[in-house]
Parts: sequence; C-alpha cells; structure tokens
Amino acid sequence: MIAQPLTILDHHYQELNNGGEDVIQGLSQNPKILSPKYFYDDPGSQLFEKICELPEYYPTRTEAWILQQYADEIAEITNCCELIELGSGSSTKTQVLLDAYQKIATSCRYLPIDVSGGILKTSVLQLQKKYPDFSIHGLLGTYEQALVHLQSNYLQSRMLFFLGSSLGNFNPEECDSFLNQVSRTLQTGDFFLLGIDLQKPQDILEAAYNDSQEVTAAFNLNMLSHLNWRFQGNFDLNLFRHQAIYNHVDNQIEMYLHCMMSHCVSLEVLGLKVDFEAEESILTEISRKFDLATMQKQLQTKGLKTVKTWTDKKGWFGLILSQV
Repeated sequence: MIAQPLTILDHHYQELNNGGEDVIQGLSQNPKILSPKYFYDDPGSQLFEKICELPEYYPTRTEAWILQQYADEIAEITNCCELIELGSGSSTKTQVLLDAYQKIATSCRYLPIDVSGGILKTSVLQLQKKYPDFSIHGLLGTYEQALVHLQSNYLQSRMLFFLGSSLGNFNPEECDSFLNQVSRTLQTGDFFLLGIDLQKPQDILEAAYNDSQEVTAAFNLNMLSHLNWRFQGNFDLNLFRHQAIYNHVDNQIEMYLHCMMSHCVSLEVLGLKVDFEAEESILTEISRKFDLATMQKQLQTKGLKTVKTWTDKKGWFGLILSQV
C-alpha cells in the first residue's frame, strides 16, 4: 500500500484551479459555453466509465481492440521508458500497455494524470497491487498543469500517451497549443502515443453520443450538479435536456444542454447570476473527428515524426506513435 499515491499539482485544487473564471466568462457570453473539464467530478467520472461500456459507444472498445493487438509492438518499439498518461480515468485500457511493458522490463514507472481525485487514487492503489514491481504515482490536476510539472521533472526517457480521442475536445487553436506543450515536455528520442477518433457516417456518431439508456444525458447534466456543489449554485437539472448533433462543416460532435424555460441561475461563490431564455443552449463539449494523414502532418510540424500507425478493421479509430 502506498502512503502518498498522489501529487496534487495545485493545492487550491478544491477551487478547481482557476476559481471559476472560465465559468463566469463562458456563461456570460452568447452563445453560452462551459469547459468539458467540469464533467469530471467523481460522479461524472463514474458515469463516463459507464458510457465506455455502452453498445453505441464504439471508441473505447475499438481503441481497446487496437491496443490488445499491438501493445507488444508498441513496447518493443519504445523499450522501457517512463509512461505518462494524460486523462487516465480508471486506467482500464492502460493495463494492456502495462502488461506489454511487464514482458520486457522487470520494473517500470507509470504516472497517470487526471482531474478526478477519487477515481485516480482508487486506480493507483489497484494498479500498485497488480504491478508491485512498477513505480506508480498519480498526478492530480489538469493537462496544462501536468505538462508544466513534467517539463521541470524529467527523470528518464518517456512515452507520453493521450488515449480515447480526448484531443477531439479541443478546438483547432487549443489543439495546436496543446501539441506545442506536448512537444516542449518531451526530449529528443521520446515518444508520443495519440488516440484519435476518425471520420465516419453521421448516424454512427450521433448514436454514440445520444445513447438509448441516456447515460450520456446524465453525464452531460451532471456538469450542472458539479457546478452547484463547487460554486454553491442552484441549477435545476429538470429545466435542461441533453442533445448531441454532428456538425458536418467542422467534422465534430457538439454536445448541448438546452434550457426548456426562462429562468435565472445563481452561483454564489462566483457572485454570478445568469439569465436563461427558453430554448437557449449551453455548448458543453465538442468532439472532433480526425483524418489520420492530416493529423500526422500536424504532429510533424511540432517535431513529432510518425513512427507507426494502427487502426481497427473498419478504420473507425486510429493510434499514432510519434517520436521527437
């Protein structure tokens, strides 16, 4: 058992790192928008784990299949290195990679990074029992905080990995900035393993984000519950409904909370009052769908040269292993 399984990257973390300035800005603009990071309190993280098991939600099982087929090959290419995962969640898929590295090394260092302290601590403790010879330590914080921390704490050669197509949650400008930060965090010879959801028919995409069991709807609405407890808000979840649509122009799923009647919401900690009109929407997430060749070119501009790519048989999901 580890006495201190986590490092908290911002000790004011209970105030969500920035005090909610992005909430004030997002709810004060037109159209309204909220950051998807507010999905991931502990209940939200648990709901996302349920989403990953839904029959309509293909990304998790498709990426898991690719990892099961090619994890040994990834380990052979990269050799024993420090493994760093952004947005680790329960680290379920990651265990396929850890099993592969266990075959080539007696010990290994794994750093999972997540914004949900509960699920991160639980997964770290479980993994330490399963991989007793590995050094496993969680970093609690945002991607940005983690990458800044890692820049000044370089121990050995690395593979940074970002699975689940979470890159799709960034707009093009945010994506470019994120990849710049990744590049600065790695040194010559280090690796970056990236999972991306590929473009496919609209009906498949929209079904994945509007599941029949309405788990995704609960996940989306939970963001308002998160804001209520964190910022002493009074959002009434019954006054909002979930919808996800596919934007053909930008090749992205857009997830919304639609207000069903006019009312006012207060967030006491932020000193914020927000008026909502009937049929007004909050954009809570985008999920961009990528082209494999185009993404490789973008990585190349950041000094990340593609070593190898893998996809499933349908070409629905891709993994790109690149190297500085």
